[in-house]
Amino acid sequence: MFHPTYLLFMFFTWTNAQYEWQPKDAVDEIRLKLDKINSDNCGFQPLSEIYLPEDTVSHIPDIKDVVINPVFPNRTALLHLSNMALNRGFFFSYISQARFIRPAINDTYDPGMMYYFLSTVADVSANSHINASAIYFAPNMSYSPSYRGFFNKTFPYFAPRTFRADDFNDPIHLEKMSTLNTFTVRDLGAFSNESLTKDYTSKHYGTNEWYSKWLPDNVVGRHDTKTTYQVEIRYANNTNETHTFHGPPGADDIPGPIKWTRPYFDCGRSNKWLVAAVVPIADIYPRHTGFRHIEYPTYTAVSVIEMDFERIDINQCPVSAGNSGPNRFADTAKCKEETTLCEPLDGWGFRRGGYQCRCLPGYRLGNTVRRPFLGEIIERATLEQYYSGVFDCKRIGWLQSKIVFPSQMEPYLREQYLEKNSEYKNFTPGLGSVKDSHINIHEVINSIRGVNPNNCNDYRKEDLQLLGDYGFGAHQQFANEAKMAVRLANFISAFLQISDPKEVYSGTRVADKHLSEDEMIGEALSIVMADFKIWSAGIFWDINKFPNRTLFAPYAYKTVNYGRKVFVEDLARLNKSDEVYTNKEWFTFTKQRWSTNFDSLEKFYVKLKLRYTEEGGHLNKFEYYPTFYRAANLDHGYWSAPYYDCNGPAKDWFIRYAVPFFGWDSLKVKLEFKGAITVTMPLLNLDINQCPHKFYEPNAFKGTHKCDQRSSYCVPIQGRGYDTGGYKCECIQGYEFPFEEEDFTYFDGQMMEDEFMHMLHNNKTRYDTFKCRIAGAALPLSNVFYVMVLVLCSLLMWAK
Repeated sequence: MFHPTYLLFMFFTWTNAQYEWQPKDAVDEIRLKLDKINSDNCGFQPLSEIYLPEDTVSHIPDIKDVVINPVFPNRTALLHLSNMALNRGFFFSYISQARFIRPAINDTYDPGMMYYFLSTVADVSANSHINASAIYFAPNMSYSPSYRGFFNKTFPYFAPRTFRADDFNDPIHLEKMSTLNTFTVRDLGAFSNESLTKDYTSKHYGTNEWYSKWLPDNVVGRHDTKTTYQVEIRYANNTNETHTFHGPPGADDIPGPIKWTRPYFDCGRSNKWLVAAVVPIADIYPRHTGFRHIEYPTYTAVSVIEMDFERIDINQCPVSAGNSGPNRFADTAKCKEETTLCEPLDGWGFRRGGYQCRCLPGYRLGNTVRRPFLGEIIERATLEQYYSGVFDCKRIGWLQSKIVFPSQMEPYLREQYLEKNSEYKNFTPGLGSVKDSHINIHEVINSIRGVNPNNCNDYRKEDLQLLGDYGFGAHQQFANEAKMAVRLANFISAFLQISDPKEVYSGTRVADKHLSEDEMIGEALSIVMADFKIWSAGIFWDINKFPNRTLFAPYAYKTVNYGRKVFVEDLARLNKSDEVYTNKEWFTFTKQRWSTNFDSLEKFYVKLKLRYTEEGGHLNKFEYYPTFYRAANLDHGYWSAPYYDCNGPAKDWFIRYAVPFFGWDSLKVKLEFKGAITVTMPLLNLDINQCPHKFYEPNAFKGTHKCDQRSSYCVPIQGRGYDTGGYKCECIQGYEFPFEEEDFTYFDGQMMEDEFMHMLHNNKTRYDTFKCRIAGAALPLSNVFYVMVLVLCSLLMWAK
């Protein structure tokens, strides 16, 4: 039975929460707001009802901090959202100003309308977490080559936008199941002048907070304060060129390049609750005046990438060190604060229970409990279960202090540990240690980190190529970086399959031209500039697949993170048989894999409506409606084994991801392989996992932790990089943490590795003391009681 006060608590607390005994909190408040608005009533709701408070999205990744501190696993989707917006901001800023590299002609070098439309399609198709992508231009700021006689003229409004459609009842899918691969594409700049509610720059539009974040660009004073970036380009004929362009603010600027909107209901469009990352696009305005002194850099458009609010994890744990606010949902977890603390979990989205309750220092789990209490279980508990002590930790009695002064380990005991870790007695020194059947992890890590640009030429080529299991975890930890390559592969595939330069349209509309060198260079460098984990990116076209070029491979790389300078080389200039990229293993493997069979490629449907005339007026269906294209997804890419690039521009250990793109053959009868996109990430940014795994998982470091396996188990820790100690040793069921600690209930992996190495070198160590002990009585008082009983029993027996 539970205490009578809890009956009074239940009686006086009337709520609309998950269960009647639970008081109403912020989760219920926001849930009611979400359920209140729908596509039928959003049009006549006050603006305050279609926006959520800013603090409903907490722990937004800060571009100034992501290089220093690890990003929470439940915020990697938001980080990719901001990186994608930054990518598009850099690209369209660069390509808008790339005309200054080229000769002045009576034409514009800008991308055509289809380039914009299919670019937004690729943003959404490459990542299931992204719901919408758009480019919104300020009035009369968009130049276009898509209409005859339109040189040096601007669209009144131009806003290509793509959002993911629910195709469950779509006639083109007779299976009656959602594919997430159908996209609705609209030019939101095509509307009647009489309709103010469709003017996305007007306050009557309602949900245009993303527009007002950067536009209109009303700069007070000088306009030449836009951040400038420098690109050094080396072409295939070995000529060099340096191009400086204005772009979004830098990561070190105040404010930074990314602004976030409040969650809002996308009324009349996708009819979902969305959150958007917004990045400005810069250009030189006005154009082609002949008087450069009156042309000035300004923000002409914004790139807006949006995702579903309900897919963003909420954090119900209290505000604490490392878990700062503002956070509307803070302290709504149901952990027992007297004995447990809250720890958020990832992958739960907007729903309760995305946390676990871990024991406080000085407490332990009951003997029948194996792991921390799951929030989902606690949230579903009844009043009697919650207050009966089921979710409480037990107090530990007789805590001891940690040994401050280590001592020499007994020889026989040290020998026992060395027998268990025989790889420290017999191992191959240097990089040869990576081939040992049981690796000495310290020798392996030190050898890998010991390779540098000064000595890499002293190693054999095969020594600088690690086995694939040394890159274990890259698929998950570098997934966002791989999606950058998938996005570009999706875009090129869509452009090659949907846009036909030879197409003739009625009226004055002109088909988009072939992809240009400047556009490919801009796409490669924007990937490198937008993501701090990507060190280089390349677009490698197969032989005679790029117009008027035998080989073409723009390759962009950087030397520092978030710097203002990027380098681009056309690797087609390398024509030796051992240097040409078409002979590289990753390229030949990808080409052979996709030489004949394309059945497993994703099929994406595009429902495109574009402006009827250059002035806008209204929307008209694209001539092919709906149309489709086929492209690779994330699983179709090729992950290389870790390798040291000793001859490349950036000399370091890397992991490469390559994904193919496709287009029609010359007869437009079947698809063919056109080339591949690659991105490379530094190996040393990868978190290794020393904890045990299943036998079939290809992890070179599994089972190399130094936890006491009898009393504890290994749990990985994020953010330690390619080094030992990225784990913690938690006590297993029936054992307890024996030391007095204010913050920890586990043994840190870095401390375990250090003490083990002290033991290995026969120095003073505390390694043998870092073990969990068998869980004893909960309180010292109970121990005294048992001692007294034993004494009395002994006296009675002695008296007899």
